[in-house]
Amino acid sequence: MRIDLHTHSNASDGTDTPAELVRKAAADGLDVVALTDHDTTSGWAEAVEALPDGLSLVRGMEMSCVGLGEDGWPVPVHLLAYLFDPADRGFAEERERLRAERVERLRAMAERMREDGLPIDPDAVLDSAGASAGRPHLARALVEAGVVPDVGSAFTRLLAPSGPYYVDKADTPLRRAVEMIASAGGVSVLAHTRARKRGRLLAVDDIRELAELGLGGLEVDHPDHAEPDREVLAGLAAELGLLTTGSSDYHGANKTIRLGEFTTDPAQFEELVGKATGVPVIVR
Repeated sequence: MRIDLHTHSNASDGTDTPAELVRKAAADGLDVVALTDHDTTSGWAEAVEALPDGLSLVRGMEMSCVGLGEDGWPVPVHLLAYLFDPADRGFAEERERLRAERVERLRAMAERMREDGLPIDPDAVLDSAGASAGRPHLARALVEAGVVPDVGSAFTRLLAPSGPYYVDKADTPLRRAVEMIASAGGVSVLAHTRARKRGRLLAVDDIRELAELGLGGLEVDHPDHAEPDREVLAGLAAELGLLTTGSSDYHGANKTIRLGEFTTDPAQFEELVGKATGVPVIVR
């Protein structure tokens, strides 16, 4: 089986619609795909409706969180949430808060650019962003306006945390997120935890504490993980009794990553499904 548990549609910062994504997953030979858009479940229904025969869909989300970095300071962390009940009141309210944070942050960044004379229309950027506004939407606007040659350059020059237009947002404390996902019947997996190219790393001791609170697993095989860091994560998962996953983190045309570039072991997938009580896997 070929199982990819981390993909994005245009419900957040990918370029494929949810329907296009599941059709492409089937065409590319996947047996299981997870839709994990940022801080939103808005693509779920379309993906279910368009799901091709022979493909199973895991409904999930990638949650914006904040944890403790190796240097002792807060660090942004992404937490994958799988098969949770979207109607769980506390978790639904937190997702709504996160989406509102995203909108306000994107508007603030776009307005700073306009004030500096860049050809950016904040309203147009937000209209294009949909349910889960994020920096990639602003990056694409910068490319279309001819300010930068590509999305990667936008993040390096203008949208990086050290860049002139970066604005923080109030993400969910990691411990609270793990507990909320568990309460909603879901399974939480830390995403690309050792992706050094993305910046500072989450402290290993923080991961140990999260395991005691109900963290389900670690994303080990990811395009941004070097082999030594995969070994560290696999060893940590074995020590803590956590499941391990592999995935592409596919974003369509926004990243040069193929669906199924990394995959999850079927036994680990079955363990993940067995832990979830929120919603079932959709099987065609």
